[in-house]
Amino acid sequence: MTPIKVLLADDQALLRSAFRVLVDSEPDMEVVGEAADGEQAVAMARSTRADVVLMDIRMPGTDGLAATRMISADPDLAGVRIVMLTTFEVDEYVVQSLRAGASGFLGKGAEPDELLNAIRVAAAGEALLSPVATKGLIATFLAQGGSGGEGLDGAGYSQRLAALTGREREVLVQVAGGHSNDQIADRLVVSPLTVKTHVNRAMAKLGARDRAQLVVIAYESGLVRPRVE
Repeated sequence: MTPIKVLLADDQALLRSAFRVLVDSEPDMEVVGEAADGEQAVAMARSTRADVVLMDIRMPGTDGLAATRMISADPDLAGVRIVMLTTFEVDEYVVQSLRAGASGFLGKGAEPDELLNAIRVAAAGEALLSPVATKGLIATFLAQGGSGGEGLDGAGYSQRLAALTGREREVLVQVAGGHSNDQIADRLVVSPLTVKTHVNRAMAKLGARDRAQLVVIAYESGLVRPRVE
């Protein structure tokens, strides 16, 4: 099995060293590079062909948000998945990073197992949205921020939604709720493979890189309404 290639992007050398030891201790992944700022991260994503970038949001010079936009906009880096690292989960930059093309985010205080799982989830093309964020936090920020993020506005997304089948729209709503394929399959009484097919078709029709962007689109288009608890 080919190891998952991981690129570490953080301006704190000590933190990078700790992540390297942790990642390199796993048989199914390896660190292929370290970057101290966003500009280096973009260059190394190209040179190393990393599968997953652990990207700090706040770095000097080119920050993680700008670097994420550049990586997401590069067709040659379409297979690169980005997991944003943040000190605070309740952070406006979290939603901006998802709009920019990140697969999700993780708090820097996460347990080692959470970090390793995050890498595997991102590498598999899944959305990494923590329980704290998925249910209400992202919805709240999207509602406050409107649809002025990257890419299409709400109206543009609504036009693309018209191309979805009824079942694809149902699945999209479930994805926006943070549910996995297995959970969606149970809810809709279909097979996980059928759910995966619907998810992939929805991503293709909506121009989404991964499930995380499907969540953003679901809220920004108005298909799913924010619920503040």
